[in-house]
Amino acid sequence: MTDVWSVDEHRDDVLAAVRPLAPIDLPLLDADGCVLVEDVAVHDALPPFDNSSMDGYAVRTADVETATDEFPAVLRVIGDIAAGSGDLPAIGPGEAARIMTGAPLPPGAQAVVPVEWTDGGTGAGPAVAMTGRAHGPEVRVHRPAAAGAHIRGRGSDAAPGTVALPAGTVLGAPQLGLLAAIGRAAVPVRPRPRVVVLSTGSELTAPGRPLAPGRIHDSNGFMLTAAARAAGAVAYRAAAVADDADTLRATLDDQFGRADLVVTSGGVSVGAYDVVKEALEGEAEFRRLAMQPGKPQGFGLIGPGRIPLFALPGNPVSAYVSFELFVRPALRAMAGHTGAALHRPRTTARLVTDAPLSSPAGRRQYLRGAHLPAEGTVRPVGGAGSHLVAALAQADALIEIPETVTEVAPGAELTVVLLG
Repeated sequence: MTDVWSVDEHRDDVLAAVRPLAPIDLPLLDADGCVLVEDVAVHDALPPFDNSSMDGYAVRTADVETATDEFPAVLRVIGDIAAGSGDLPAIGPGEAARIMTGAPLPPGAQAVVPVEWTDGGTGAGPAVAMTGRAHGPEVRVHRPAAAGAHIRGRGSDAAPGTVALPAGTVLGAPQLGLLAAIGRAAVPVRPRPRVVVLSTGSELTAPGRPLAPGRIHDSNGFMLTAAARAAGAVAYRAAAVADDADTLRATLDDQFGRADLVVTSGGVSVGAYDVVKEALEGEAEFRRLAMQPGKPQGFGLIGPGRIPLFALPGNPVSAYVSFELFVRPALRAMAGHTGAALHRPRTTARLVTDAPLSSPAGRRQYLRGAHLPAEGTVRPVGGAGSHLVAALAQADALIEIPETVTEVAPGAELTVVLLG
C-alpha cells in the first residue's frame, strides 16, 4: 500500500467501496430529486381524449370552409362544453357547440374555431374573449378551419406502451408532473442517503452560546450538514463530541441506526488528542493524501451495517474541500447517480492575480476562487490557510493546481471546480 495517496486514488477507492442504496417506492413529492430505478411506461394515452386547445366553437369543417368576414358561416349553437364535461352533444350539419380549453371534443366535430374568429354569438363584430354565457342560438364564423385545427389529439403527448421516463432519470418538477399526468402516484427510486455529521473537539461550543477562554464555535457541523443537503442527502447535525474516544465511539454507535453515511471532522491528524483515529482504530483507514488543504483523511465501513464513515480534517477549509472531493461523489453514487453526475462540474478559466502563485511540489492544491464565467476568469479569494472560513464564504469555485506545478503565472489556464 502506498504511503501517500493521490487525490484520484483516494476518491476511486472510496467510490469502489460505497454501493447504491436499495430502491424503494416513494410518493411523487417524496421522490423529488431522486433517481428512477426502472422505466416507467405509459399505460393510458396522454391526453386520454381529443380535447380543445382553445376557447371557441367545435364545428364541422365543411360548414366553415367558405367563411369570410364579408360572408360569415352562420351556425346553430346546440350547447356548451366545459372542461370535465361527460355528456357531449353530437355536432350535425350546420351546428356548433361552445367549447372551453381542455374540454373533450364532441362527436361529429372536426375542428375548433377560436372565439376570436367569430362574433361570440353577439351578432356584432369579432369577439375578443369567450363570455360567461351564450348570447344567442347562433354564431357567425369569419374564418375557415382545417380538420384537426386547435385539437389536442388523444395520445399526442404520450402514446400507450411508450416509455414516459427511462431508468436513471433524475426526478424534478417536469418529470413529477409527467408522472402525475399519466396517473402514477408513486415510483421506485433510490432514496436520498441519510447522513449524520459529527464534529469532534473539546474546544467546540454550539453557536449562540458564549465562548469560554480557548473555545470556538462549531462551524464544521453546520457547514458539512448543509453541504450534504446540497448534495441531495437527508442530513442531520449531531452535537459536537469532546476529545474522548469512548464517548465518541458510543455516540457513533447510537447514530448508525439512522445513518446511511457518517461524516466526522477533526481528530485525524497526528496530535495527542486525535480521538477519531483512536476510536476507529482497526476499522477505518487513515491516510495521507498528496493534496493541500486536506492531507489527513480517514475512511472505512463501520459497525454491523458497514456504514461508510468519512473522517475529515478539522480545519474548516480542509473539511469543506475534502467533502466536495470525496464525500459528495460518494453520496451521489449511493443515491443512484453515475458518471459525471457524481461530481461538481469543471471548467477552465484564466487566472487573475497580481503576482505568480506558489504551490507545494508533489501536492495538488485547491485554492478558493471567485469565477467570472462571462470573462472566463477566476480570481483567488483569501490566502491558502486552511482556517480561513471567511474567505471560503466568498468563493464559488475551487482553483486546482496540479501536483507537478510549483508556480502559476497570472493569465495561466487552470481547471476550476464550480461550487454553485
